[in-house]
Amino acid sequence: MADLKHVGRLVTNKKRVVIAFRTLPGDAESALVIATESLKDQDHDALIRVVESNAGQSAYELADALDRASLPETGDSMLTSFHRRGILVKVATSEVEMIPNSSTKVILSDLNRMIADQRGISIQDLTIKPGDESKLTEVASVNEVKPPKANIEVVEESSGVLTDDDIAKQYRSQADTMFKEAQRLRKEADELSPIKKKSSAKKTA
Repeated sequence: MADLKHVGRLVTNKKRVVIAFRTLPGDAESALVIATESLKDQDHDALIRVVESNAGQSAYELADALDRASLPETGDSMLTSFHRRGILVKVATSEVEMIPNSSTKVILSDLNRMIADQRGISIQDLTIKPGDESKLTEVASVNEVKPPKANIEVVEESSGVLTDDDIAKQYRSQADTMFKEAQRLRKEADELSPIKKKSSAKKTA
């Protein structure tokens, strides 16, 4: 099965989340997520369909696809409805694990840093800018979105020291992610400009 973008879980309690915004304007160290277990069955199924759709998987930020999707019960924009109901929750990117498949996990803050490094930009520049998807700026406002206690537990910063095993696991996870990203970029490069095969050696007399 292909990797699935925009899905993850909280580091502390392993609760599953869908990431609407990987970074926020003015706060690149925070993300907006949706706790899937907090949704009604109908809304949950609708959300997962958007995540798994071509529109969801091709979206830079899932919020763009959510803004164009409608809830089956009310017909309202999924993004707007979730925002009004307090379902969009602000969390630190360091407290979210991305899990694109069953064997891979990477901390969102590390993933953002790797993507920024590959593009030669800062993490702040990963944030959607007004003019790109300006209609989403209001929903993504850092000042308006606050974590409701009922949906997701507020994550406290850990004071524990990482063991060598923990660090090794992180290195392996980051290496796997970078390897897959390198393969993807190589494939896209070959599609844009296929490598010309060298002509065969001249036949000897």
